Amino acid sequence: MLTKIIHIKNQGELSDIFGPYDSNIKKINQMFDVGVTVRANSLVLRGRARDIDEAAKEIENLRRGGALSSRRSEDDNRQAAEYSYTSHSGAKIEPSSPVQKKYIESMLKNPVTIATGPAGTGKTFLAVFCALRFLEEGRFSKIILSRPIVEAGERLGYLPGDFEEKVNPYFAPLNSSFIALAGARYYGRQKAAGVIEIVPLAYMRGRTLDDAFVILDEAQNTTVLQMKMILTRLGPKGAICVNGDETQIDLERGVKSGLVNAQEVLSGIKGIKFIKFSKRDVVRHPLVKKIVAAYGSVKNKG
Repeated sequence: MLTKIIHIKNQGELSDIFGPYDSNIKKINQMFDVGVTVRANSLVLRGRARDIDEAAKEIENLRRGGALSSRRSEDDNRQAAEYSYTSHSGAKIEPSSPVQKKYIESMLKNPVTIATGPAGTGKTFLAVFCALRFLEEGRFSKIILSRPIVEAGERLGYLPGDFEEKVNPYFAPLNSSFIALAGARYYGRQKAAGVIEIVPLAYMRGRTLDDAFVILDEAQNTTVLQMKMILTRLGPKGAICVNGDETQIDLERGVKSGLVNAQEVLSGIKGIKFIKFSKRDVVRHPLVKKIVAAYGSVKNKG
């Protein structure tokens, strides 16, 4: 991966390049798979040589007051459609960073995708994005949502309410993502029909996950045995997306995270793709990037 630095004269020129709500830079990211960051009075481009050269030409055109080029090949248009999803409200959802694009690509192509990185990088949201696409395309007949529930010691019997009422608070991020993308009515219908199923990790033992796309959320809180258990449940037509944040492990002291262990023992196996997000991929409030970086520096010092 190469780096190119483009010097910026003033704030007005920077605004012309980025466009309203950073729309120009987002499009350049998607068109050329190039990361663009601001450093002092410069733009830093990271990517392959050809992509950087093409992106630099677009940026030069923007700084002169021009518009983004609309030239795209049929392959470009097909790829753009492949990495996008239109929500129930009509909003077009697309990856906002090269790593997000690689994450989606892995879920489209690999039986096992394991993603790690800080909160706010779109790990859960984009897994739901792919799950809904898979349902629409008929690629899988069922979506299974799972996560460890360490806060309840994996025992739900003492909690009030029926099964769904017991587990709903723990699955709020997944529920919210499905509702945001597909709408509450569609999500409710698919759950009622058993097409989308919510299963805490402790209840996955003994199942074969065939013809299903599985999302294992908060995987940093799996034990090594739990991670092995769910990965070995996959049937020949199944696929799984595992995601988590290694800085938010809630396991008891001395218990190794299955997510950490998986990266150590499964690296290099064909069909298993590891995706690493960083603070550069955070898509929440701009302050979140600074918060993630601050906690990261404290951890490194400790």
